[in-house]
Amino acid sequence: MNWDDLRIIAAVRDEGTYAGASARLRIDETTVGRRLARIERALGLRLFEAVDGVRKPTRQCDMVLAHIEAMAAHAEEIGRIGESLPGPVGRLRIASTSAIAEEVLAPRTSEFLRAHPGLTLQFLTSSDNVKFSRWEADLAIRLRKPDKGDFAISKLAEVRLYFFEPAATTAGEAMLCAYPDELGGIPEMQFLRAKRLRARCVTDNVRIIHTLIQSHHAVGVLPEHSCADLLTDQRLRATLLPKRRDVWLLVQNHLKRDAATRVTIDWLRACLQDATQRG
Repeated sequence: MNWDDLRIIAAVRDEGTYAGASARLRIDETTVGRRLARIERALGLRLFEAVDGVRKPTRQCDMVLAHIEAMAAHAEEIGRIGESLPGPVGRLRIASTSAIAEEVLAPRTSEFLRAHPGLTLQFLTSSDNVKFSRWEADLAIRLRKPDKGDFAISKLAEVRLYFFEPAATTAGEAMLCAYPDELGGIPEMQFLRAKRLRARCVTDNVRIIHTLIQSHHAVGVLPEHSCADLLTDQRLRATLLPKRRDVWLLVQNHLKRDAATRVTIDWLRACLQDATQRG
């Protein structure tokens, strides 16, 4: 039993014949009769009686119709929800690293959602990439450009990177915080390898690196959106890396022209631009 079948009951009641219901719903007359018979078997009761060539609902059918009318009213109200909300309506899943979600997106999310009451955002944060090809996310912010995929790819921003070391000591005397070997191709690791220092702490969590650098006993590289407070710390020496980190946006192809997706993409770009233009 489904909503399409239940609508047939109301159509037969209103039109009085299978042919009339068929024309109204634009389905075959035999389909009308077959679906009604299926509902009657499922409910164990008779819905209509033929009286002078017209299908008249039985008393039990009147009880069923009362529920159908209530369901129709609810369905109509559901359809009006989008009309009551200004702007685009939708729910979007955004995958990103925890650092970008917490430091770049979260501070700007409240204002964005207040401006777009029809939108709902779900943040998926993990150091591992979600399986975008399996539709585990609608949008994804990546720090490395995928080689290929059935989705749209565009550059969101270029993030400046800073190497921090204690101002009172040389880099060789401080503990090196490095990223895992699988991230060896990123600009941060390329810079650190040139220092020829032994890594004493290995992590992909920028907050851990931030905390160790803040202790004034460690050296490491951080993106600009994660180190604003460290740049003003007089006990630290900051060096701007010559190479920046690219940030990429992945969008499911079927959402590229969706209004809710477009306004969210514009917001993501604004968030990254704001975070990379400070100072």
